[in-house]
Amino acid sequence: MPSNAVDTFTDPDDYVASVRGMPVEVTVTGHGRFTAKSVSIDLHGLWIMRFSDNLPRIVHAAPTTGRGFVSFRTQPGPSLIAGGLEMLPSHIIWRGRDQSFFQQSSGFASSGSMSLPEEEMVSVGATIVGHDLTAPDDSRIFTPLASAMARLRRLHAAAGRLAEDAPEM
Repeated sequence: MPSNAVDTFTDPDDYVASVRGMPVEVTVTGHGRFTAKSVSIDLHGLWIMRFSDNLPRIVHAAPTTGRGFVSFRTQPGPSLIAGGLEMLPSHIIWRGRDQSFFQQSSGFASSGSMSLPEEEMVSVGATIVGHDLTAPDDSRIFTPLASAMARLRRLHAAAGRLAEDAPEM
């Protein structure tokens, strides 16, 4: 059954505990009052997540096995490095199969992710995009057309707004 959750946090450990499908640890490296927000949406196996936090920090995440996982910035901001790869606003990072990673922000960070069970990701790839979307062994960066990236951000933001403003939908 589809579900969603929208939460705000002032405790970094509570924030990372809200991340679905993977154990996550956080170390805040800047000074100030920590604030964060997460939006989680489950649409019959498609997991959509949106995250934002205000202080420099390092996160270590270990994705759940058996899921294809992509992430991207939802808005520009200070430097955000994920798995040694800079997450520019124009990039999509396709996570390697069962590959843990670190993410380091130098200030306010806002990102989004989507994941599907691996067998569904492969089926979607073959049917919709005509490509093999078996999770790679190592993370990869893709730079889609600017118009496609803008559309992805708009659709992802619309899903987040629905979760916040009309959760019953």
